[in-house]
Amino acid sequence: MSEEKIIIQDEEYKLIIEKKKKTKNMYLRVKEDLSIHVTCNILYSNHAIMSFINKNEDSIIKMIERMKKKKAKEEYFYYLGKKYDIIYLNTNKIQLGDEKVFVPNNFNLDNWYKKEALKIFQEELDIMYQKFIYKIPYPSLTIRKMKTRWGVCNVKTKRVTLNLELIKKDKIYLDYVIVHELSHLLHANHSKEFWKCVEDNFKDYKKIRKEMKYDE
Repeated sequence: MSEEKIIIQDEEYKLIIEKKKKTKNMYLRVKEDLSIHVTCNILYSNHAIMSFINKNEDSIIKMIERMKKKKAKEEYFYYLGKKYDIIYLNTNKIQLGDEKVFVPNNFNLDNWYKKEALKIFQEELDIMYQKFIYKIPYPSLTIRKMKTRWGVCNVKTKRVTLNLELIKKDKIYLDYVIVHELSHLLHANHSKEFWKCVEDNFKDYKKIRKEMKYDE
């Protein structure tokens, strides 16, 4: 059994490949944690497996969406650090109350999160870039779901990628991740100079970093 990462519609998913002697055909399924599982015969090459996945990408997307809708009905709604009870109604748009969120039936919450993140993440990136005390190039922004990181900085392309899940957390966490990734535009590694740069631009970074479970 092998484990890899795969990008589908700009979101990162865990790909589990299990090869068995007695399995004749290739099977594909999406589990509750949204990991993608492929079971096949041991003679199938990795190239054949990826080709199979690419040919069935539309089916995978539908399975992922079905699983997301199923999970959405069972979970709370989190937005900018606040927790809401989800109430499903016959309405046209999502409405935020004090403690409840009113959501249309069959509403795609992930798409709503993405639209909100595009606006809010860009606004916060602009704010934190203006406050940054060192001269750095202005980076482009990508947003996607990631399982193991809150953010990534590609120094060569000057691109910062932020985890969509940050839209569910208080803005202070988003701001810290942005400062962390902006600091990589000066220091590509996690050297003492890098952490000094982070601290110079975000005094309470140690406290916030301890509260976050993923790597930056």
